[in-house]
Amino acid sequence: MTLLAAARSAGRLRTDPAARGDREGASLTWLLAGFPLWWALGMGVLIIPFVAAVATVKLVRRRSISVPPAFGWWLLFLLAVTLSLANLGVDPPGVVPETWFSSLAGATFRLGFYCCCTLIALWAYNLLAEGKLKRDTLVRLLGWLFVVTVAGGFLGTFFGSFEYTSPVEALLPKAVAKDGFVQSLVHPAAAQTMDFLGYETPRPAAPWGYTNTWGNNFAITAVWFLIAAFCTPLRTRWRVAAVVLLVASLVPAVYSMNRGLWLGLAAIAVFAALRLLVSGRPGGMLALAGAGCAAVLLVVLTPLGTVVQTRLDNGHSDEGRAFSSERATELVIEHSPVIGFGSTRKTLGSGESIAVGPTPECPRCGGRTLGGNGQLWQVMFAHGILGAVTYLGFTLAVLWRFRHDHTAVGIAGSAVVGFSLITMFYYNALVTPLLFTLLSYVLLAAGRLPEASHHGPETENR
Repeated sequence: MTLLAAARSAGRLRTDPAARGDREGASLTWLLAGFPLWWALGMGVLIIPFVAAVATVKLVRRRSISVPPAFGWWLLFLLAVTLSLANLGVDPPGVVPETWFSSLAGATFRLGFYCCCTLIALWAYNLLAEGKLKRDTLVRLLGWLFVVTVAGGFLGTFFGSFEYTSPVEALLPKAVAKDGFVQSLVHPAAAQTMDFLGYETPRPAAPWGYTNTWGNNFAITAVWFLIAAFCTPLRTRWRVAAVVLLVASLVPAVYSMNRGLWLGLAAIAVFAALRLLVSGRPGGMLALAGAGCAAVLLVVLTPLGTVVQTRLDNGHSDEGRAFSSERATELVIEHSPVIGFGSTRKTLGSGESIAVGPTPECPRCGGRTLGGNGQLWQVMFAHGILGAVTYLGFTLAVLWRFRHDHTAVGIAGSAVVGFSLITMFYYNALVTPLLFTLLSYVLLAAGRLPEASHHGPETENR
């Protein structure tokens, strides 16, 4: 009888949706929870296509696929990206000439990762819809990435020269491994070193490859860390530890000298405060305002304030960004307004002269990348007005659809999606920031699922 009962229990386990969901969602968990490992191995974002392949298989095997609200806008954007490939061989005036095939690698990279992020997000939504993944589990995974980001920030701030040859990099042919773009993918480095202050300064980048990507992910994951720490069941000692980490995170956030991050955090705080006020929770708004004021005072009354002022006095990238943005807009409107040019291009010279180019003393001079200084400019230049309209249409449609969701997850998810509207002027979204934004959208959409009330008890109004 005992053996028979055990066999029956095993059978129930095999057919239990929750048990199957744990196994099915393991790849998603490993992608997010294990990202420090992937970075250390030299995989980084290269692990994403492998997880997307798993997601594709799992989605294809389903009898039906659930689609979140406003998803049609995103599919239209992907269509615009695909159509723009037809213009890869078109060279607008004032850019370095390229052929269709020479531009194909960069365009394929973007389209491929757009699709990978889409597949992973759609898979996560279906896991949530079927009750195989809890919303609070996904919230905590994204919150964990804030811990990872802060740790990488401290590494980059205090050990900025830390770098090494990863196992993946060691396996590549030397000619391939030395390429600058390949280096950004497979070569683990703690920071990007820049000299716009008149001396070399490390700016945190680990484990996201670039300082701007680090700042983008810092803000996105900070939102979910707050929800995981203070809006889900958690022991007091862990909440105290969360407060300590948030205070400590000000150090790498300031030393990153990332003005976009500072602006983004302020915008998120204002957005969340207004949503709390509108939903009839002035107490929550006052608590958030108090925390924000305390953070500002900590910065102003410590040596961190000097770093902030020094950075504000040295806007080294302002002129170059303005030139790239204006030039990208002009070329698209005049030469390919509908579908753009399929990919980015490099300018001949700079805004001052066509003869200006990179030198050992100024490696970043000249050769500006059109579409490389913000998601909006990249989408517009590479995919035209059609791409820009569908991309913005998706973001605005999501914000509109969930404007009445005043739960903790609802406000947080809307804040992240709204944050992308601000950062698109100076941050590129691919790869990880886009993935985390789409997962935030999935968390928003999952709030309308019947299972949400059973699998997300931590998302009540606070």
